[in-house]
Amino acid sequence: MAVAKILVIEDSKVMRLYLRGRLEEAGYEVEEWLPLSAMEIPEYIIASAPDLVLSDYQMPGCNGASVARMVQKANPRIPLLILTSFKTKEMDANLQKFGVRQVLSKPIGTESLIRAIAGALEPASQSS
Repeated sequence: MAVAKILVIEDSKVMRLYLRGRLEEAGYEVEEWLPLSAMEIPEYIIASAPDLVLSDYQMPGCNGASVARMVQKANPRIPLLILTSFKTKEMDANLQKFGVRQVLSKPIGTESLIRAIAGALEPASQSS
């Protein structure tokens, strides 16, 4: 069974280190990246070919909705999870329109993070 590759898009170095550590401990391959603008995302996603994208909602140069639109443009089959410190029901509903599988609240514990990623990857592995 191949190891799933997760692309982490996060502007906080501390959060990137936390996510990398938890995800690698769980057996995932992790790639970190911070786009300067949302327009860079499709090309990078195509070149990187992640199995899942885990992105912060609010970053310099782009937000969760623009990340979601650009991931969809690159490959609508790649699951996308969004992390945010200020989750609302409206945000949840809006982002799901753009293909976001789940909006996760920060801070997030390891168990919740791994469960969300496994759940998002499961449908992709069943359709292969």
